[in-house]
Amino acid sequence: MYIDGTWCASETNTTFDVFNPASGEKINAVADGTANDARRAIDAAGDAFPMWSKSTAYARAAFLINAHKIMLSRKEELAKTMTTEQGKPIKAARNEVQYAADFLLWYAEEAKRINGEVLPSARADQRFIILHQPVGVVAAVTPWNYPISMIPRKVAPALAAGCCIVLKPAEATPLCAIEMFKIFEEAGIPKGVVNLVTTSDPKPIGEEFTTNPAVAKITFTGSTAVGKMLAGKAGANMKRISLELGGHAPFIVCTDADPVHAAKGASLVKFLNTGQACISPNRFLVHASIYDAFVDTLSERVAKMQAGSGFDDGVNIGPLINQAAIDKVDAQVTDATAKGAKLVTGGAQLTAANLANGHFYAPTVLGDVTPDMLIYREETFGPVAPIIKYHDDDDVLAMANDTNYGLAAYVYTQNLSRAMHMLEGLRFGIIGINDINPTSAAAPFGGMKDSGLGREGGKQGIMEYLETKTGGISI
Repeated sequence: MYIDGTWCASETNTTFDVFNPASGEKINAVADGTANDARRAIDAAGDAFPMWSKSTAYARAAFLINAHKIMLSRKEELAKTMTTEQGKPIKAARNEVQYAADFLLWYAEEAKRINGEVLPSARADQRFIILHQPVGVVAAVTPWNYPISMIPRKVAPALAAGCCIVLKPAEATPLCAIEMFKIFEEAGIPKGVVNLVTTSDPKPIGEEFTTNPAVAKITFTGSTAVGKMLAGKAGANMKRISLELGGHAPFIVCTDADPVHAAKGASLVKFLNTGQACISPNRFLVHASIYDAFVDTLSERVAKMQAGSGFDDGVNIGPLINQAAIDKVDAQVTDATAKGAKLVTGGAQLTAANLANGHFYAPTVLGDVTPDMLIYREETFGPVAPIIKYHDDDDVLAMANDTNYGLAAYVYTQNLSRAMHMLEGLRFGIIGINDINPTSAAAPFGGMKDSGLGREGGKQGIMEYLETKTGGISI
């Protein structure tokens, strides 16, 4: 753990083991933090806040720029840690490190653009001055599926705004977080400004985050169920909260789309990180006129995908995070095929000699998926592409919106009018039009409905860490 500028053991001096999901081997052991450890970290952040919040935007930016430079110099080291601990192929890990570093640089610049306003009044002798000031101490919770990128995405805007932060990483991937906080330490960020609490049991930490009066804001990326629980407790204690939760993204292939081009895009985005992404497409809605061509191209590409260790050449399918994830995916596939879905390719856990000790599932394509199947309604978080045939363009928008989730959606069309119709009509926070990567540090990221509250990235991301103050001045 990293508390008040010092690397330390937990209060109980206990540790928990971290495992490689591709091999099942123990990698390391890290401090098993408690609620009291979280409290110490919050106290440290609270003590540092007056100094940090009063520092200039230029000073805060300098620390973030320094962290950015150090992070890029350690790109390969960070990527290897991620592949070992989380399992994703090394190429994808390198891309994630670059994406993560972008947030440090972006918010270094945004720190200098926290602008106020002077507003006119109906009274001749009055002026209004609007200020944006840091909310205070921030408690952050990051996920295992993107264990490095989610840290700068929360830490960078918080620090740029003048907040101090306590971060709890996912219990499956604490090593990535430790390496990131080593970078923050080397960048010279003052003690208490950034704090890290690792733990095998997130519940006591979450309870401390939601009840400690010194915490002004909570930012969480993870499951919808946990997010709702945190939101309820945070609301009861009047804490600001940002939530980036689950998704059930539709991938719409319109009648005028090139089915081969769309299928190539589908294969890349669906199986990125082995489908373990909140913005991963979960329902492929394909017009009947091009359905067969789409399925043929997609299944051909998927059948060639190679599973294994992320360090091996040619591997593009890594492990799922644990056996529970395997069981969830398999249950959805079994349910779908029992109800009439066509198993085009895949559909089983991989247990070959080189995969036997890991958590691997064959990349899978299901055809003829219908609304009565679990996979039609539930987030999969695994390497399964369920294909749904539709006939009427007027109906597909309603089909896509028929979910409680609202994070990401994708549309393939060559018609500008249809593209605009989809962009405006889809009730999702992020829409990719012929684009499988509609994300950037410069663009807001977040969802609607059960997919969350607030935005990360862009100028909107820093506003999540600022309070608005109105000053009325009589002259």
